[in-house]
Amino acid sequence: QVQLVESGGGLVQPGGSLRLSCAASGFTFSNYGMYWYRQDPGKERELVAVISRSGSSTNYADSVKGRFFISRDNAKNTVYLQMNSLKPEDTAMYYCMTRIAAAINWGQGTQVTVSS
Repeated sequence: QVQLVESGGGLVQPGGSLRLSCAASGFTFSNYGMYWYRQDPGKERELVAVISRSGSSTNYADSVKGRFFISRDNAKNTVYLQMNSLKPEDTAMYYCMTRIAAAINWGQGTQVTVSS
């Protein structure tokens, strides 16, 4: 059974940093790309970052490029999202996702709130 468990969210002041983690289980983690999405109430879910199976390739939404960094540790079955220079508009629920065959698997999300 595929499980994705996010952690690391919280309340942070503008300009601050957070590191999100997503612990994966129930599948061969190193065989799949991993994604971070975010969603604010009333808005569509937005792709934030994606990382390849090996971690050698990454891609980011324009809104976070240069501030957020995705990485993974295949030995720990975990994907990370380092978020720097946070802005109020980064406030959202953050989800990790992976696609296995036809199934899209989501975690439960972790809330990030950027406010002074």
